[in-house]
Amino acid sequence: MTAQLDLQERRREQKAWYWYDWANSAFVTTTAAVLFAPYLTSVAEKAACGFVTDEDKGQKCTTDLHVLGLDVSAGSLVFYIVTVSTILSAVILPIVGAIADRSSSKPKLLGGFAWAGSLFAGLMVFVAGEDWQLGAALLLLATLCLGASLVVYDSILVEIADPDERDRVSSKGWALGYLGGGLLLAANFVLLTVMSDSTELAVRISLLSAGIWWAVFTVIPVRGVRSRPPVNPVAESGGLVRASFGQLWHTLKDLRGYPVTLTFLLAYLFYNDGIQTVIYAASVYGEKQLGFEKSTVLMAFLVVQFVGIAGALGFGRVAGRIGAYKVILSGLFIWLAVVVAGWLTPADSLPLFLLLAVAIGVVLGGTQALSRSFYSQLIPRGREAEYFSLYQACERGTSWIGTLIFGLVHQWTDSYRPALLALMVLFVLGIALLVRVDPARGIREAGNQLPQVV
Repeated sequence: MTAQLDLQERRREQKAWYWYDWANSAFVTTTAAVLFAPYLTSVAEKAACGFVTDEDKGQKCTTDLHVLGLDVSAGSLVFYIVTVSTILSAVILPIVGAIADRSSSKPKLLGGFAWAGSLFAGLMVFVAGEDWQLGAALLLLATLCLGASLVVYDSILVEIADPDERDRVSSKGWALGYLGGGLLLAANFVLLTVMSDSTELAVRISLLSAGIWWAVFTVIPVRGVRSRPPVNPVAESGGLVRASFGQLWHTLKDLRGYPVTLTFLLAYLFYNDGIQTVIYAASVYGEKQLGFEKSTVLMAFLVVQFVGIAGALGFGRVAGRIGAYKVILSGLFIWLAVVVAGWLTPADSLPLFLLLAVAIGVVLGGTQALSRSFYSQLIPRGREAEYFSLYQACERGTSWIGTLIFGLVHQWTDSYRPALLALMVLFVLGIALLVRVDPARGIREAGNQLPQVV
């Protein structure tokens, strides 16, 4: 009877936990992936080149922005911002993780970061005209808060799901996230269509809606997941922050004692950078390189969102039969094919562009959801949030190697095609490192129970 009650309690918390994927996916999809990158790029181009009249739309803007004494291509600005945010994340998020591992109220900590991020996301409604500086600052702050909230969120997975449940729970969370993000994106698609004569205003309203959505639905996991005392934190003297710095240093030294975990983390850093940059660059690529209207690019992202639901759930079921590791590895080869296909897609070819969106949807959710659950098996108990902070440094919207490569190649070549193709190197490096990972050995080294299927 007690075991049944424990199972019912776990399932109840898991259902509440899923809703943060639903909540933050509004920002990740509507703002970060679809609307804000091309919108901020247009604002930056207007600031660099001046107002562009209808007669001048066919002309190429060659003027750069001047940032801290450097000349920065307006078309590369967004990718440099994401690069800077992730460099900052490398310093900030591990401290967030160490604090979370010592916190007795992770749900409230999750809510604090999420509501701060949603505030910055909502304030994007005020980005207009040539005010690219405000847009850059808000994107930086919202991205950092998103990363911090996901550190706490991912670490809660270990507390609410047994080893054999994690692939299923993680996949369901991602699937619900795709559904939530897709529904708001669909509503914004309708708004952009109805307000076709006031596209800029429609985009700003959509950005505001994403911030509100993120804030409102975060209430469910904050109230539905119970607080738990920390488990075996590293003994360090001093207050919470000082002790957290000490725990971080201890964990970084200890990471060498988990070579399989370290190898997977390095593999994930590379291949997830590739995934995140493809998603982040897709809207800019579709509009600026392939010549599609904003509404068409948004429609393609809707395809990704709703196909992604089936992809995440399907990959989760396959992982239950053959193991998450093999599914992740297979998915990376599909990502290689997606990059090459995107590079070859001719301008204005809508059927091929939508087919590419379907392929991305199939593989996107599965590789990310299973990476999260697989990594949770490779980390020692009591250190989940801190280890997930290292993981989050290269998670959604916080990649830096890929965005730096993409931005630099675009600046050098003045084309997004070679910039996209250059991302292949990240997937190749990720695959090369992932094949060196021994899942069973890694789980045993971390002191964790082996699931039935590894």
